[in-house]
Amino acid sequence: MNTPPPLPGLLPLPVPDPRARDVVLDYAGTHALVADLVLPDDASMYVMSAMETSRELIRHSYYRYEFATVAVTHSLLALEHVLAGRLAVNEPLRNLIERAGDAGLIPAELAAELDRSRLLRDRIAQGTVTSAAVGPVRAIAMVRAVFDAVSLLLRPPSAARAAVVDVSRAQPEDRLARLWEEHRRALYPDSFRGVDIEGVELILLDADVAGLVQRELNGGLDDSGIAILWVCIADLDKIIPLINSEYCVSYFAKLRTMAKLAAARHIPTAT
Repeated sequence: MNTPPPLPGLLPLPVPDPRARDVVLDYAGTHALVADLVLPDDASMYVMSAMETSRELIRHSYYRYEFATVAVTHSLLALEHVLAGRLAVNEPLRNLIERAGDAGLIPAELAAELDRSRLLRDRIAQGTVTSAAVGPVRAIAMVRAVFDAVSLLLRPPSAARAAVVDVSRAQPEDRLARLWEEHRRALYPDSFRGVDIEGVELILLDADVAGLVQRELNGGLDDSGIAILWVCIADLDKIIPLINSEYCVSYFAKLRTMAKLAAARHIPTAT
């Protein structure tokens, strides 16, 4: 008769990751970090599971720093699932985020933050960054954006329809003017002056879009201006995924949203 191996003694306690020592004093302190990441009551079990796991990964990054980055990428499972269901399309996450932003389902600033998380996931998949790319504090902000977006997207259908109607009738003009004022106050990313990506001079692209949007707000673009604007949008779509700076990505993502709002004014309404 085989004798079972002896049971091991007490397992050693997990050791805090020294890279997290500046975030909280002890593991108990991580509870406060994620206290405002509240799960939506009306989410599916799949979405709830993904979001709760993301929240707990941040908490446990006290013991393994890389869990913070994994929390961000895992939260995108919930976001992609909710976006696909709300928009009733099956497309890459980048397209889903753009669609939701363009439809006014989520604010432009939130869409830009979500796209930064999506870019992080892509860079990890491509091997250009590691799973230690973001720390717990940054991860909390990125996961919070997912929580906020999911809560917005899970609004009751009646409220959602009302929001879409408001956006389609009155909001685009106000939203474009607001984004233009924000853009005028925003600082151009200094480290990207004179930078060329895939043949696109970033600072010139910024100036072109700004000039076209200002002309649109001041009286409207002519056919030539509209054509140039669509070329700029294509350039923005090309260069944004290739930018490796969070602030610069946010800057040009907002510029793209502004350009698309201006261009959308000249798309004939279906009858």
